[in-house]
Amino acid sequence: MKKLSILGLFILALISFNSCETEDDVVFTTQEPEGFVFTNSTLDNYVLAAATSSNLGERFTWVSADFGAPTNVTYELQSSVSGDFTDATVVSSTTSNEIAMTIGQMMSVAMEAGLDADPDSPEPNTGSFSVRLRAYPGDTGSGTEAFSNVMVLNVELLESTGTGGGGIMPASWGVVGSGYNDWGGAGPDGQFYTTSTADVFVAYVTLIDGEIKFRENNEWVNDFGDDGADGTLDAGGANIAVTAGTYKITLDIAAGTYMMEDFSWGVVGSGYNDWGGAGPDGKFYYDYTTDTFKVGIRLVDGEIKFRQNNEWVTDFGDTGLDGTLDGGGDNIPVSAGHYQITLNFNDNTYSIESTDVWGVVGSGYNDWGGAGPDFALTQIQPDVYYGDIATLVDGEVKFRANNDWASDYGDTGADGTIDAGGDNIAVTAGLYRVRLDVANGTYQLNKIQ
Repeated sequence: MKKLSILGLFILALISFNSCETEDDVVFTTQEPEGFVFTNSTLDNYVLAAATSSNLGERFTWVSADFGAPTNVTYELQSSVSGDFTDATVVSSTTSNEIAMTIGQMMSVAMEAGLDADPDSPEPNTGSFSVRLRAYPGDTGSGTEAFSNVMVLNVELLESTGTGGGGIMPASWGVVGSGYNDWGGAGPDGQFYTTSTADVFVAYVTLIDGEIKFRENNEWVNDFGDDGADGTLDAGGANIAVTAGTYKITLDIAAGTYMMEDFSWGVVGSGYNDWGGAGPDGKFYYDYTTDTFKVGIRLVDGEIKFRQNNEWVTDFGDTGLDGTLDGGGDNIPVSAGHYQITLNFNDNTYSIESTDVWGVVGSGYNDWGGAGPDFALTQIQPDVYYGDIATLVDGEVKFRANNDWASDYGDTGADGTIDAGGDNIAVTAGLYRVRLDVANGTYQLNKIQ
């Protein structure tokens, strides 16, 4: 079986139909929409790894189904363990001409088919399942639907090892530069993490305009740049120009290459930012110990969804409100409060839990709460809270929980140690990466620009 670290998936071909089905007491008639053809990869053997579960597995594109009258068409990607689709499960749905799936979603289907990545488990780690596409006009089909041919996919689940989520551990490599940490003068390098492939590492970082390189152990003994700006690693090579944004960086030491791609997950909706009209989405941070993405956030009464890169290309809701992520699914109702939201692409689930959300407050940020909510920090490991990038002005700040003065920390002595109810912390205008370690009683305000 050919092994792949990034999936191509689900080959679906020209639609042909020869049956009818009953749904909600409506008898649907099959129809063959002219020109309804899928375009994607031609692979039929796939290796799935938990370490890359949040990666985009595949985008499926097709020519619109034509049911004979101008109308919107809904498309459902369905999976089946039995192969006859009596157990059909909707993997994702959309009204556009593409469906995106993460590797974690694909692993979830494989595990439903009885596969297991645990080497000590009696369950197999190789097997197969079936997929097809359903199309129908409008929101209900009005008695008309269409199905593609069935495709059988052969898959293998990679063994999970190590102590992190899916065997993931911090690597010795990091991101350094004016685009990240003022060449090491403003805190540690951006962390890379191990993957299921030896000598391939991944980092999730927010950059500013500037330049970066990759170096080992936060020192200038072993580093890579890119002399030709061609994606090739060069030992001691030229700085790499970057623009502000949130990225996933893949560093392949064995192949001598690297790749940077726009990559972020966020909370969007009337329950947070007026569906994007009142600022950027609530940013998720990566937690390698659980291989999940988390955000500490203040919500208001309303609805939310989760989307990638602050745009409506890849988004998840929850059709059925069962804690399962559904591509393009229904909005999720929320009540006002402070929460930690976790996205788990390994099993295609999410959780919204009421919790204390620590934030930055002060004349140096939001006029002590009079000019908007505090800058929220996310608990990325137990009692360790992180946030970037905070835009501060000349003034003073403190840390408090839940936008309230019931619990707060300052720094009496200006020694980097948090003190309950302590003195205000003086700051100067600039961009900061913020870290609050409640367990060890310390904090960092790393000014990167």
